[in-house]
Amino acid sequence: MDPILYATPGNPIPGNPVTGFFTGYRGAQLRYAVFRSDASVAKGTVVLLHGRNEAIEKYFETIRDLNQRGLWVATYDFRGQGGSQRLLKNTRKGHVHRFSDYVRDLEIFLEQIVLPDARLPFFLLAHSTGGLIALSAAPRLANRIDRMVLTAPFIGLGGQKLSPKNIHRIVTLATFTGLGRICLTSDDPTKPYDDNPLTSDPLRYQRNVDILKAHPQLALGPPTARWLYEAQETIRRVSSPKHLASITVPTVIIAPGNDPIVPFHYQEKLSQYFRAGQLVPVPGAMHEVLQERDRYRAQALAAFDAFIPGGDPQPETGAANDAPQLPES
Repeated sequence: MDPILYATPGNPIPGNPVTGFFTGYRGAQLRYAVFRSDASVAKGTVVLLHGRNEAIEKYFETIRDLNQRGLWVATYDFRGQGGSQRLLKNTRKGHVHRFSDYVRDLEIFLEQIVLPDARLPFFLLAHSTGGLIALSAAPRLANRIDRMVLTAPFIGLGGQKLSPKNIHRIVTLATFTGLGRICLTSDDPTKPYDDNPLTSDPLRYQRNVDILKAHPQLALGPPTARWLYEAQETIRRVSSPKHLASITVPTVIIAPGNDPIVPFHYQEKLSQYFRAGQLVPVPGAMHEVLQERDRYRAQALAAFDAFIPGGDPQPETGAANDAPQLPES
């Protein structure tokens, strides 16, 4: 496998990143990249976690925005997607053995890539499935991550013909009868803009489609029954008041108001029991708020700017800086 990043027209690679592979849990080879800011004083590092069926390339615009703010960005493709090692012979299937494998990969990434080489303090920006991974890992992140921003975290599933309970019954049966690798739906990541559930911005949507058309090896198909079972079990666990009470990392949840994939009411309900979390609605925005029209995307970035960075900036040399700490938001 090649750790190269892929530029496409209108989506250039930000700066001169360091790229490579790290060995995740149980030997999975995961593609990563670290994007350094040109700012003379680094304000910290954002660990960026994507959604399902996403790759580093989709976030070049957001990475550039963060670099311009003086923040480094460290990111990687999840196991089974993007430029990382696929888990099944049919590489189009979105699969995972255990959802906790994602959490272990994140912990390895922090220990082996971020902590040794990136700039303090460390923040986490996670979208959708990345948000669910962050919530699952959060009780153990208090000494490593200063603050988290979650955009449309995957804590509920909307827009399906079947109810969540019926979906759970089906995927549970499939998982425990040896059919966990089957896919219950079909999808096309390069389908036209009309009626897409992700964004109301046709230009950004087409840019992301063009990435997958030019580099189809980055694309992924529908999730397997096992993936859905593991995700639903994780959603149930992280949504419990006990788990949410165990999270001490200050967190902002940016919740799109017109999200058909993770409907707003799921995110609103989560925030009611999340003492370390604060809900920031973005009325009218669809699921991929960082891929949305400027009017919505700007609101999400404004919420990010108001919350991060929340600590002392660190010079490129690694020496401490005497700048005062920002007040708590």
